[in-house]
Amino acid sequence: MNEKPIETNQAGTTKPEDRVPVAQKIAYGLGTTNDMWGSWLYPSIVWPVFNIFLHVSPSLVSLALMFNRLADVVADPFIGWWSDNTRSKWGRRRPFILVGSILAGLCLPLLFMVSPGWSEKAYFWYMTASSAIYICVVAIFNIPYQSLGNELTPDYHERTSVFSFKNGLQKIAEVGTFFAATFVTLAMFNDATGVPNILRGAQVYTMILGGIMIVVGVIVFFVVKERYYDKLVTNQAEVKLTEGIWRCLKCRPFRAQIAMALSYGLGTSMVGALGYYLTVYYVCRGDVALGSKWNFGMGLASMVLGLAGIPLWAWIARHFGKRSAMLAVQAAAILVFVGSWWLYNPQFAWIQLFASGLIAFTQGGFWMLYGSMGPDVIDYDEIESGKRREGAFTACGTWIMKVGLALGIGCSGIILDRTGFKAELGGNQAPEAINNIRFLFAAIPICGIVVAMIALARFGLTPEKMSAIRAQLEARRGKV
Repeated sequence: MNEKPIETNQAGTTKPEDRVPVAQKIAYGLGTTNDMWGSWLYPSIVWPVFNIFLHVSPSLVSLALMFNRLADVVADPFIGWWSDNTRSKWGRRRPFILVGSILAGLCLPLLFMVSPGWSEKAYFWYMTASSAIYICVVAIFNIPYQSLGNELTPDYHERTSVFSFKNGLQKIAEVGTFFAATFVTLAMFNDATGVPNILRGAQVYTMILGGIMIVVGVIVFFVVKERYYDKLVTNQAEVKLTEGIWRCLKCRPFRAQIAMALSYGLGTSMVGALGYYLTVYYVCRGDVALGSKWNFGMGLASMVLGLAGIPLWAWIARHFGKRSAMLAVQAAAILVFVGSWWLYNPQFAWIQLFASGLIAFTQGGFWMLYGSMGPDVIDYDEIESGKRREGAFTACGTWIMKVGLALGIGCSGIILDRTGFKAELGGNQAPEAINNIRFLFAAIPICGIVVAMIALARFGLTPEKMSAIRAQLEARRGKV
């Protein structure tokens, strides 16, 4: 790799031909709505519906969520392989995006088509089966969608810009996730005794969001272009299914990238439910309706501070490289989780807005930079394999992440049980249970972030390295 670097500098100058039009960045970013609601709405709304309203035990809820993620381990590699090898007049990603978004939008309400009065075991098996099937449906959209983001531009810094738009718009989509708990407890869904019918609220809410998901998929299909398809992919040799997980894991930068994300994601997913319970049972003393309203306010705070953080982390990445920016993100995240002990305070409930907001401030930066590193890894792999295998890498990455997150989510209910929390006690939880929740909410993510920092140290794709890789690729197969 001694070729002369391309004409770009570390300060972030991008040539005009490498820029992605703003309209395409926005349209691509809108697609994260379907990713968020298809993949993450259910884990956030399942707790108030099945645990609090239908009284399914936390352990069974978390087990159902764990099986939900494990079901995806077959779908992701297959869809990634199929997408990499698809040849059509619409490209190799966009047909999946259109069909997948329609199916995911139509099927979203089916996740909550249960009735009060079922046995706990019946609820568990319905949750397990319906969510496992649905997450495979979402994969039809999500794997090609994530792969498409890796092939929008060959420029190191413009990739950060693309993922800045994506993660910025994701913060808006996240409001839909946070608002779910408030919507399902609205007075319009109260029964004759004045108690919110959370199940009915969830059924209505998912019908609305499902319709939006279909519209978003159509927009992405018509607006976003596949830059690499005509110039590199149409005559490319077939990517074999066996080139998936094990071949991708031979790529050293990819191993470092995925180990970092797995450690971070596992640490945060294990306590994903604890934040909601801190708000409802510690700050709001067991008032579910009030806690849900605060939860929506925290969602807005997450959107505002999450959006505010993305330009900062992008600026740091543009001037100092993605690895340095990621290190800064992780250090800031540790400080935020330490501070959560004081930010959840029943005397000053409004302070918890900063807890969720600052977590989003760092979380948005983490996933934006993680996404921006992906195309760099794929360029590195193209040097070795001679193929563009975005689908294989996306599927491998999501497969490993989902197995890790499945374990994390599976542990979350067990962790909640071990704290001593009892749903039937309402606002009269034992002080020890509340303190256990507060401590674990901070300690577990910090451990995950420390491991992520160690993995980050092994990610060697600096701006200078990527400049040399791009020069070598363009000398071999031309520009895109």
